[in-house]
Amino acid sequence: MNSDTTIAILGGTGPQGQGLAIRFAIAGISVALGSREGDRAAAIAEELNRKLEGRSAVPVRGYDNLAAIDAAERFVLLAVPYSGHDATLGVVKGHLAGKVLVDLVVPLAAGNPRAVAMPKEGSATEAAQALLGREVKVVGALHNVSAHTLNALEENINCDILACGDDVEATDAVVELIKRLGVESYNCGPAVHARCIEALTPLLIRLNMSKKVPFSHAGIRIWRPGRPGV
Repeated sequence: MNSDTTIAILGGTGPQGQGLAIRFAIAGISVALGSREGDRAAAIAEELNRKLEGRSAVPVRGYDNLAAIDAAERFVLLAVPYSGHDATLGVVKGHLAGKVLVDLVVPLAAGNPRAVAMPKEGSATEAAQALLGREVKVVGALHNVSAHTLNALEENINCDILACGDDVEATDAVVELIKRLGVESYNCGPAVHARCIEALTPLLIRLNMSKKVPFSHAGIRIWRPGRPGV
């Protein structure tokens, strides 16, 4: 992947989108930050570029969602709240031909982030694929990393990233994109597995809100057998 690659992040003005924009820019990947309001995206992009001074030579630029998609070579990340998931895809569907949609959205239950309310398709990833049709390749990924972790630039991302999608080549390409962030990422199979991956998020939220884990913002790692750290 070339250093001049540009990705789009729709919903990029939220905490998760901003954290990903900064992390990808540090990794040498230009970011088209998308929002329903282009002016807001441009203002947030300016703020992020100030944070990136001395850390990255590639910019974050703000656009409305459709212009952000047009600026992306291949990858479009969807980081909107679940309440806006289907509506956003309905608006941008006609601009996604030839792109890979990376769906980050977790269908958390309304008013209860410690539970999921899966759509009839089984997961947000599957719902996106059903809405967009087979002409757009959908990959679910980046569901289980917290916005706090992404924005804590002095810290490494503390988890592995699980990806799934029905197109193997597209999923493998997303895995390689994510590895640019300095993390391990794995192709976990077809989109139906998003039901498991997305459902991990409320479990992590529940643990992080409890006193059973002696720290917050925990992540998940795929680890080999043997003693921890060996």
